Amino acid sequence: MVGPDGSVIAFNGEIYNYLELKERAEGQGRVFRSTSDTETVLASYEDAGQTAVDRLRGMFAFAHWNPRSHQLTLVRDRFGIKPLYYAVCGDVLYFASEIKALLPFIPTIDTDWDALAEYLTFQYLLQDATLFAGVKQLSPGHYLTVGSDERLKSVRYWDVTYDIDYDHTEHFFLQEVQRKLNDSVDVHLRSDVEIGAYLSGGIDSTLIASLASERLGKGIKTYHGRFLEPKGYDESRYAQLAAESLGANLRVLDMDSGDFERDLRALIYHLDHPVAGPGSFPQYEVSRLAAQEVKVVLGGQGGDEIFGGYARYLVAYLEQCLRAAIDGNSGNGNFIVTLESIVPNLGVLREYQPLLQQFWREGLFGSLDQRFFRLIDRGGELRSEINWDDLDMSGVMERYMSIFNSTRNVRKEAYFDSMTHFEFKTLLPALLHVEDRVSMAHGLESRVPILDHALIEFTATVPADVKFKGGNMKRLLKTGFREQIPSEILERRDKMGFPVPLTEWFEGPLKQFATGIFESLRDRDSPIFNGTEILSSFEQSSKFSRKAWSLMSLEIWMQQFHDQAGNWRYLD
Repeated sequence: MVGPDGSVIAFNGEIYNYLELKERAEGQGRVFRSTSDTETVLASYEDAGQTAVDRLRGMFAFAHWNPRSHQLTLVRDRFGIKPLYYAVCGDVLYFASEIKALLPFIPTIDTDWDALAEYLTFQYLLQDATLFAGVKQLSPGHYLTVGSDERLKSVRYWDVTYDIDYDHTEHFFLQEVQRKLNDSVDVHLRSDVEIGAYLSGGIDSTLIASLASERLGKGIKTYHGRFLEPKGYDESRYAQLAAESLGANLRVLDMDSGDFERDLRALIYHLDHPVAGPGSFPQYEVSRLAAQEVKVVLGGQGGDEIFGGYARYLVAYLEQCLRAAIDGNSGNGNFIVTLESIVPNLGVLREYQPLLQQFWREGLFGSLDQRFFRLIDRGGELRSEINWDDLDMSGVMERYMSIFNSTRNVRKEAYFDSMTHFEFKTLLPALLHVEDRVSMAHGLESRVPILDHALIEFTATVPADVKFKGGNMKRLLKTGFREQIPSEILERRDKMGFPVPLTEWFEGPLKQFATGIFESLRDRDSPIFNGTEILSSFEQSSKFSRKAWSLMSLEIWMQQFHDQAGNWRYLD
C-alpha cells in the first residue's frame, strides 16, 4: 500500500487496535481511503516515525519505506507471532515471510552449523539464526533499518523486564490479569469473518474459547484432534466436556499413522526448517479441519511460558526445595516454594518419573542455570548418533547462559522467572513458528489472545511466590478464571501437550517408512551424523522414537532443500 506522502508498506498480520489508531489519525486531519488496518500503520508512521511501532497492538511483520529519509525499516511484532526473514546477497537486501522465497537469490544453500548445534540441543534456535547459512530472522520486538549509508542497524523496540511489584496484594494481581486478558480477547475478536477456536482439553484453550463464547454467544465452532489407536493418546473427553460447558459446536478429527506418512513431507516444507516437537503434525491436521469452516481461529498459545505450565518447573523446584530444606535457608526469599507446600502438587509428576531419573542422574544441587539446562537439553539423547566434537557446543552454552542469566530482564533472583523468561524468549517463538506455518499452510489465520503485550508486561511484575505458590502451575489463570473452566479440566494432572504415538507407529505400521528415511540419513555424506549408529539405534530400541522426530525432520529437510538445491536456482 502506498501512502499520500509516497511512503510504502508491505504488511502481514493484524493490528487489533486499528480502530483507535484510525480515530486518532482522523482527529489530526488524516483522510482514510480504506477501512484496512494496514493504512493505520502508514498513518501512524507518517505521524510518529519509528516510535509508531510502540502504538501497535497485534501480530505483524512489515516493511516500511520512508521516501523523505530514504530509509527502509523491517519490523516484527513483540513476540514473533508473524515471521520475517532476510538475507544480504552482494549489495542487495532481500526479505520475505518464508525462507524458501529467499533461496533463489542465495548463491549456495548451506547449513548454519551453529544453528544446527542449537537445534540438536533444544529442538529450537536461540537467537536470530536459521538453519540456512546466510539467512537470518528478525528477532521478536526488533526493527531493522537500512538507509542511504547502506548500513543495517537492528534496534530492540520492546522487551519484558521483571520489575517485581511488592506493594500490591494477590487480589489486585488476580483482578488485573482478569481485566487485561478480557480486554485482549475483546480486540482479538474484531473481524469481519466468523471466528472459531481450538479446544485441546487443557486450561489455556478452554479459557480462551470460554471468554470468546461469552462475547459471541453459544454455538462457537471449536476443533480438536485425537489418536484413537493406540490407547492413551485420546484427550477428546476433556475437549467435549469444555465444548458442552460452552454450548460450542465441536468437530473432532481422528488421525492415524497413514496421515503422518502422507503429510510429513508437506509439513516440513511449510515449516521451512525443523523446529519444536512432533506436535506440529496434529496441529497441521487440525488446522486443515478448521480451515474448512472458518478463516480465523483462536488458540491458547503462550499460557505455559507466561503463567508457568510446564512440569519441568515443578521438577526444578522439587530439587530447589530439597536443597533449601537441607541447608535450612528456605526462608531467605530466594526459595518461593517450600518442601511442605510443594508436596500436594507433586502428583503432576507421576508421568514424569523417567525425566526425574535423568535429571538427577548427573547429580544434585548445582547452579540454577546448569540445572535448568539439564532439564531442557535434548542432545543428551543423541550422544552416540551425533559427532558433537564437530559442533561448537561452547557457543551454544554461551548463548544459553546469556539469555537465562540476563540481569537486564530478570533483575531479582527468582528461579521461576528465570525459567519462564528463557522459554518466553526461545521456546515460545519456536512454537509460534509452528502455529503460524501450519495454519497459513491452509489459509487459516491463528490468533493468540494470551500474547498481548499489556498482559505480558503486567504479569512480569507479579511476584513469583504469587504466580507459583506451592508449586501450583498456572496458578494465576486457574484462580482468576475458575468460573470459566470446568473443574475437571482445572484439576486434571495428566495434560501432556499434544503427544503423538511415534513409538507405537515406528514399531508397527510406520517401521518401513521410518527405516527408509534413516537409511537415507545413514548414507548421507555428513561429518555431523553417525548414520550407521542412527539406523542401529532405531532398529534395536523402541525408545529411539523419542529422538526420532528431530533426526527424521532434519533428513527430510535436507532432502527437500539441500539435495534439491538446484531447483531453488540462483538468480543472476
